[in-house]
Amino acid sequence: MDPTGVDIVALPVVEIELSRLSSVYSPRTSGEDPEHVETLLSAQGELPPILVHRPTMRVIDGLHRLKVARVRGETKIAVRLIDGTESDAFVLAVEANVRHGLPLSLADRKRAAVRIIGTHPQWSDRRVASATGISASTVADLRKRRGQDGDEARIGRDGRIRPVDSSEGRRLAAELIRSHPDLSLRQVAKQVGISPETVRDVRGRLEQGESPIPDGSRRLRTKPESLRRPEQDFGHAGGRDRQAVLERLKADPALRLTETGRILLRMLSLHSIDGQEWERILRGVPPHWDAVVARCARDHAQIWAAFADRLEGRATDLAAG
Repeated sequence: MDPTGVDIVALPVVEIELSRLSSVYSPRTSGEDPEHVETLLSAQGELPPILVHRPTMRVIDGLHRLKVARVRGETKIAVRLIDGTESDAFVLAVEANVRHGLPLSLADRKRAAVRIIGTHPQWSDRRVASATGISASTVADLRKRRGQDGDEARIGRDGRIRPVDSSEGRRLAAELIRSHPDLSLRQVAKQVGISPETVRDVRGRLEQGESPIPDGSRRLRTKPESLRRPEQDFGHAGGRDRQAVLERLKADPALRLTETGRILLRMLSLHSIDGQEWERILRGVPPHWDAVVARCARDHAQIWAAFADRLEGRATDLAAG
């Protein structure tokens, strides 16, 4: 499911004449990449269907596949047709080119974000960031440059409308976290009316001794005792505690003897390597892939965060029941 609410995979596949298609929607300003075209030409089997905006017949996703079809002398190509507005179609084009295939350049992603800010001004920074593959702070900066940071409320990734100025919600969340440190992110978010991700940021700031409101200047004099913990870098992230918990989980037959349980244990083990190994992996990432790997890591971090929120919510529901 994409940010505009369209289940692309569920759309039927049809064949369309190449002569009817246009590639005007592509957010890739440099056009086709010859090396990527050559890679697709040598690929075995059929290529996936391209995505086309039905009202205009413009290609949303599949610029290189369209080029391959033309090079091969084909007259038709497999297509999934999307309805809706041109602005929503452009969002789909950007998201498709960010999440698979040949990644968009950072410059193209920023240009796309500027365009989406203009066509979807009520979208939150996080929602625009999710569609374009850049950080929410970068989106906020681009929005300020366009003079569009004065909106009172915006629509988040979950479709809910929230006020842009969350200072009061952050302050209330901080008070609740201090007085009830065992509450889950969802519980705090529900009580103060902000998103779980904002609560996560507030908690992180408190743990680092910072102000819950990101004004860039204020810092707390001391960390609350209940929130102090070792410095969270690769070498000091509670590794011993995690290993002890992991060993307990491995000993539980409910996990060790079931397929899903073994998958979970392998995932947890993979992320339980020590700080030196993390540093070695970090140094081994080629510089030209830094931005792409960083984006993938952040995407995976968001998935784990959502997974944790669901578990915490389920535990709360069981306790309440």
